[in-house]
Amino acid sequence: MLDLQYTLSVYLNRRYSYLKSVKLCANLAVKNMFTSDLLLDPGVSFSEAKLMGLACSQGTGAIPRDMAFPVPKGSSWHDLYDCIRFPSEGTKLPFDSIQKGDPKQDARLASIHRSTIREETRCVSLSKPVQDRVSLIQQITTPKSHPRNPPPVVTSIPELGVVSMHQKEDLLCHNDDQLQQESTCSSSHQVTSRLPCDADDGGVHVFAHPEDGLGKHWEESEEELVCTPVPHPVRLSSSKCTKQQKLLPDPILRLSRIIGFGGATTKCALWTKSGDAVVYPCHAIIVSMKISSKQQRFFIGHTDKVSALAFNGNTTVLASAQTGNHSVVRVWNYHKGNCLAMFRLHAHSLSSLSFSYSGGILCGVGKDSHSKTMVIVWNTLNISKGGEVTTLAKAHTDVDIHTMKVAFFDDTRMVSCGRDNIRLWRVRNGTLRSCPVNLGEYHSLDFTDVAFEEGNSFYQHHDDRTLFASSRSGHIFEIDYSRVVIKNVRRLLPAQQQHVDRREKWTFNTAPGIAINSLSVSSSFCATGSEDGFLRLWPLDFSAVFLEAEHEGPLSLVSVSSDSLQVLAATSTGNLGFLDVSSRGYNTLMRSHTDNVLGFSVDGIRRHLTTASSDGTVRIWNMDSLQQLYDFVSEDSPCSVAFHPSEQVFSCGFSSGIVRVFDISSAKLLAEHKQHRGEVIGLAFSPDGDFMYSAGSHGSLALYNSFEEEYSVVRVVCNVVAQGTERAPDALTVSSDSCCLAFVGPSEYIVTIADARSLDELLHVDVSVLDVESLHLDSALKVCFSPASTEHLLVATSANKILWVSTKTGRLLREVPKVHKHRCSSLAVSDDSRFVLTAGHNAVKVWDYNMQLGVNSQMFIGHSQPIHQVSFTPDQLGVVSVGDTIFLWDFLAHPVDSLKDSRSPFTESYISAAKSVQLEAELHRVRLSNGMPRQAAPLPSSPPPQLDVSTMDKVEQGALGSLSLCDDAPTITTVPVPVTGPASFTNPRPAVSFLKVTEMINVSPLNTSNLDTVEFKGKTPVRPDCYKHFFPRFKTSTLDQAAVTPQPGEEGIKLKAVIGYNGNGRGNMVWSPDQGLFAYSCGCVVVVEYLHTGCQRHLQGHSEEISCLAVTNDAQTVASAARDSNGSRSLICIWDVQTGACRKTVSYHKGGVQSLTFSRDDRFFLSVGDFSDTEMALWSTKTFQMLSSVSLSGPVHDAAFSPSAASQLACVGSQGVYFCLMHNHGLDVDLKVQRVRAPAEVGDVELTALCYHTDSLLFTATNRGHVCVWDVETQHCFMTWEADEGEIGVLLCRGNRLLTGSNTRWLRLWGVEAIQGVKPQGKVSSQEDSGTMVVLEQEIMLDGTTISAAFDNTMDMGIVGTTVGTLWYINWSDGSSIRLVSGHKTKVNDVVFSSDESHFVTCSEDGSVRVWSAPSTELVVQFQVLNQSSNCVCWSPAADKENACVAAGYSDGTLRIFRLSSSEMEIKLHPHHVAVTAVQYSTDGHVILSAGQNGLVAVSSPVNGATLRVIRDHKGAPITTIQCVNEQCKNFGLEGNEMWLATSADRRVSVWAADWLKDKCDLLDWLTFPAPAYLEDGTPPPTLAAFCPSDPSLVVYTGYGVEKELSFYSLTKKQIIKKIAVPHWVTCFSLSSKSQLIAVGSKERVLKLIKSTNGKFQDFLQHSDSLQTCHFSPSGALLFTVAYNEILLWEVQGL
Repeated sequence: MLDLQYTLSVYLNRRYSYLKSVKLCANLAVKNMFTSDLLLDPGVSFSEAKLMGLACSQGTGAIPRDMAFPVPKGSSWHDLYDCIRFPSEGTKLPFDSIQKGDPKQDARLASIHRSTIREETRCVSLSKPVQDRVSLIQQITTPKSHPRNPPPVVTSIPELGVVSMHQKEDLLCHNDDQLQQESTCSSSHQVTSRLPCDADDGGVHVFAHPEDGLGKHWEESEEELVCTPVPHPVRLSSSKCTKQQKLLPDPILRLSRIIGFGGATTKCALWTKSGDAVVYPCHAIIVSMKISSKQQRFFIGHTDKVSALAFNGNTTVLASAQTGNHSVVRVWNYHKGNCLAMFRLHAHSLSSLSFSYSGGILCGVGKDSHSKTMVIVWNTLNISKGGEVTTLAKAHTDVDIHTMKVAFFDDTRMVSCGRDNIRLWRVRNGTLRSCPVNLGEYHSLDFTDVAFEEGNSFYQHHDDRTLFASSRSGHIFEIDYSRVVIKNVRRLLPAQQQHVDRREKWTFNTAPGIAINSLSVSSSFCATGSEDGFLRLWPLDFSAVFLEAEHEGPLSLVSVSSDSLQVLAATSTGNLGFLDVSSRGYNTLMRSHTDNVLGFSVDGIRRHLTTASSDGTVRIWNMDSLQQLYDFVSEDSPCSVAFHPSEQVFSCGFSSGIVRVFDISSAKLLAEHKQHRGEVIGLAFSPDGDFMYSAGSHGSLALYNSFEEEYSVVRVVCNVVAQGTERAPDALTVSSDSCCLAFVGPSEYIVTIADARSLDELLHVDVSVLDVESLHLDSALKVCFSPASTEHLLVATSANKILWVSTKTGRLLREVPKVHKHRCSSLAVSDDSRFVLTAGHNAVKVWDYNMQLGVNSQMFIGHSQPIHQVSFTPDQLGVVSVGDTIFLWDFLAHPVDSLKDSRSPFTESYISAAKSVQLEAELHRVRLSNGMPRQAAPLPSSPPPQLDVSTMDKVEQGALGSLSLCDDAPTITTVPVPVTGPASFTNPRPAVSFLKVTEMINVSPLNTSNLDTVEFKGKTPVRPDCYKHFFPRFKTSTLDQAAVTPQPGEEGIKLKAVIGYNGNGRGNMVWSPDQGLFAYSCGCVVVVEYLHTGCQRHLQGHSEEISCLAVTNDAQTVASAARDSNGSRSLICIWDVQTGACRKTVSYHKGGVQSLTFSRDDRFFLSVGDFSDTEMALWSTKTFQMLSSVSLSGPVHDAAFSPSAASQLACVGSQGVYFCLMHNHGLDVDLKVQRVRAPAEVGDVELTALCYHTDSLLFTATNRGHVCVWDVETQHCFMTWEADEGEIGVLLCRGNRLLTGSNTRWLRLWGVEAIQGVKPQGKVSSQEDSGTMVVLEQEIMLDGTTISAAFDNTMDMGIVGTTVGTLWYINWSDGSSIRLVSGHKTKVNDVVFSSDESHFVTCSEDGSVRVWSAPSTELVVQFQVLNQSSNCVCWSPAADKENACVAAGYSDGTLRIFRLSSSEMEIKLHPHHVAVTAVQYSTDGHVILSAGQNGLVAVSSPVNGATLRVIRDHKGAPITTIQCVNEQCKNFGLEGNEMWLATSADRRVSVWAADWLKDKCDLLDWLTFPAPAYLEDGTPPPTLAAFCPSDPSLVVYTGYGVEKELSFYSLTKKQIIKKIAVPHWVTCFSLSSKSQLIAVGSKERVLKLIKSTNGKFQDFLQHSDSLQTCHFSPSGALLFTVAYNEILLWEVQGL
């Protein structure tokens, strides 16, 4: 029965007087239909209607006799027939539908259909009209009546008493591991506060705010845990806590010193007001160095290069800016070292900062999005008091600004200079205005710096001030500030040299001036720094230079201290020092490499560090004073270095294959050998110093006798070392007993152990066969011997594993997976075999060698670029890591007894000191000390002496280059010196903040049969044995952080629809029946679907797969959780449903988020971490600030708030059920947790799901199918029953009905009303006892495991999600189930539009081919082939829908053609014996072209299936693309009306001309694109080609080659006419038929929309995995993109 008037009014918003015609679907069998103004009941006869009082006057009645259905005597009408009504219930009808207002009628009708005993509802056949979408939408979206008893609104949390725990093992202790993971912090700035306690007291970490001091939240009960919010841990003693198993001490590394200066700029260095310290940037770290002691202090927080620094007048507040596309400004309290404020600005390349003297104004200069200069002025007056930073004024200008400074005498006035201008600025009435200085004839100069004359009084009027400016032409300007005119101009000229050819004399304007890069003015003199490397001091009248100092490179900065006694100078070559004006002495503070540091070696006796850099230098440093001692320069690029273990000798390997040995003490080249053809990738001395080894990138290995001074060659072996340079600089490792040498070779899969004295091979270990389950061969990257007593060799592999291999047998003893996110670049073992040191990308990790702890590693992030090498210092008290710069770390882990066996001769002083009570203080004092007093390096008073190399022959001199001692002071003179040539500028690399992370690593040993001596006892985070726990799908792709996303409103494409549902999520669907909200996740997108219209809205803020969702009870807010882009922690987004905006993002959990839930009154919000981070966090929904957190004893699977008691919540997991109570202390909230194990009656199980029945009863489910009933007050389980044969992952209770969903695919509905009357007994009721208390009402089998469910308050209807990617609508009242959302479970291989764009088709690895309706994205028909993968699909070119067909290629070599009109397979073809990789109809549809994995192209008839022709030109390489276009070929000299192309994986493209009716097919062109050998992991990028839609004579090609690019090849000109460079290898692309647009996908998850005419592009990051398919629609109006099983439909708007 259909209420037509209601349907038309709701869905068409119209009213009609009469019905004219009805159109029925073709697959309906209709006997009759009629219309009536009455609401007729077919199950009621006339006599029954008369007795019931149903009358026509009331609008109701029985069906007329001639139209009634026959019912045998004694039978019921409802037993024989089904009646479907729309709308289904009278209470839901709108005001204008067929209804009458008689309340008695409702009661009578209810008495007919209801009884005291619930009858099992009969299922309706799925072929009936109940599956109609219109009926579905009405039932879902109509508001339900609210429950009789609304939940109470709790305004405050009652005070709670102490909850005692009676079982010792149930005590929850705050674990250092979990606290460690709360925030990634710098090891050098980890603020901790500790109470005196024993080392093994099992201490408990409690959180306390730093500004509040040590908070005391300790109750009288010693077995109770109280958790409060924390930024840093405080240790309290607790004798009852279990001792934590983790790597100690924590942190085990502490950043001690950094050797380096610069990064984004060398123009930033500041004096403190006292003049005792200098502040300068080193990449992303700000360093404060005491000039007397060289002690460093770090300001860490920036994530990109620091480009500008500024102090306020009294140097108490420091401002810093970082460069990049998203510039960030941080304001610091200089003395405390904490960040006061951080704010972003819509500018990039922030190049200048200036504070006002008072610190109330901060001015910055950068570039806006249009690359115009932008000046911003901020109000920072109240920042020290916790106030906010506000923008006072902002200006955009085309004027170039190099430097801008705020006047120290007036906060509202600024001055700037740049190319062609000097300008004065002023802030007035919220606007920033400027006026230029009239430069006259000097208007075209490039000005570099400005400075105000200080004057005699701070209160001197600004009109009396003089402004100084410098230029690159050598001019120094004096400017009258009040009149804004030039007062005087001077120019710095080089000393004139007489020359016979010079006829004219240099004049003021004709001479080449010396560029002045910086100037600084004090009250008595002016300092200038120029391009010739001179620091010059002038009187203010610039009459003559009274002091100058020459530097090695151009000066980029000069700065006079506040007392005018010292002048700071920085050079563009990375040197920083200062000149003492009174003593005329110079002190070098820091030197640095100007490019990446490739390798290092440490001389443990003399505490020298040698480094090799890409800048072509080898430098030797003093590790205590940080001074550079020697600088070796060569024309050849150094690659690796190694110190002799006892002598003052080091060797260096170069890119040319030469190995040179130097004696430092005599400055002599001892030996030079050319035994390698390629780069030297490994260089090592034996520990006893007898031999030296070198390895080359072409596979050669050389052995040298280091006893002899000439280092003679003992043996050279070829082709034994794996080729390539990726294992440099430490490709060789020697055992500690000097007996064995290990390396990777002869192939990348083999590790060889050889005799160290003869190079005879002793053992081969094939690492590629150790993991039999891996799809890819594992290769070895790094090898390292542990001390000889262990007989272990550690191998780092390409699969991010570390293998412990026996050096005697080659057996695999232990394996640690997931060591780093990126490949391990360096590996080292401590001398006592207690710790392992690894480096991966820019992270350093310290591991427990035995891997027997719960937390086996600590990670330290700091390098901004990949680390090339990391190692322990020989005394084992420090760690050195090199990459973009040199980091020296303190290693704090060695106890006293471990040092007794140390090989270092300088540990005695440390041992004696360590015996004292204050062990930690002594550790700090003697770190990296050799027992000798530290002395300042002598300062030479003459220019750097050149070492005498005259004894060498010419070959040696040319090879060595220049070898010089580095002095610590430039030359100080008192007379002008001739100009020297300028040195080249360098561009140091960026750095990132030092953050400390502790990871939980799953150590799973392989090949356990070979474990002879290794035993694993440590606790490791293993994924629980239950499907309920979320585990993200494995991905090899990483997000491109440098993608350029368009501004809102400027997007070239707009996301229109998301097709599919993520069946890998858990609880990732929400539905609010009262408000009509329906949302689910697909990939990294939250889809909000409006069921009235079928439209979607998309919430986009995540970059990884969303694990779970939650919705508030008022349906106004949705929360979603997913890992962030780098995988370090999870990101929780809070969405406003009405606007779709992200209200807030919070981050706390280090692993994934397993569960999200809101409290019943929506005041609180709970998040639960996954098995790798077993933390539970409580948040405020008002501010979304974390109120409290607690570390649980095991993985948690589900959590829920009590429906009525606002202070109660519970969660379940591997260790049982946790009952939690919230206890508030003002604004703070504590969580008190009591853990109770699962009852013994259910065995050793995982508790997987839970739900509250009332506030006193709790249901929990297990992974073995049991349901347990708990009394919340007594925390006792009093009943269990077996509800399923498998694991129950979904549990939902509404009223007295309980829903269970499991991995057996059964969805069951239970009646649990009788449980409320059961009184908890001392024992647990058995299965037989509970049989009378719970009743199975209904059950239905779905298509997969249940992962999410949402039902209305009466449990009559709801939505259920399954692992196969389906969202089902379930109606228990009529037993129906309907697919709401359907998606592919496995990888989608292809998606193609039909020619009229009315439909599209997808195919997947699960063998399914699905046809969808394009406008509504509804699934029309699905064709399933079992046990096969559908690799490709295409549409027939038929014009009418009756003849429309879809052809699909499968992995068994078959083609199947399906006709849509009949929904059946038309024909099956078998043209290939291997998998079909591409298929395409010809343009006229007469033939179908298909290609196989073997490169053969078959031409088949779609009518009879015969193979007409086989093209073998591409044989041997898989075909990736086939495309056909309608084009007359006579323009190319061939006969045919169609062109088609085929592309193979060997980078070959063939273009053909064809006329299939005449059986003609001729080769038109053959393209071959060259490429170097592919050396990366995995398979090369695919080879792709396509005809240009606007001009088929153009072929667009991309694939692996020399460059990443799109090539446009002209078939008429026979040449490439255009190329478009792209940043990544292309995995898919598509050409639009309009607007010259190209859609390009990559493995970096970026969809790039490119305008082919001008190269304009936009990046889109809506996918959570690498893109594999993209297709424009034939009209170009729509675009499909696919990443794994995520299908996104875009609306194209154009660029």
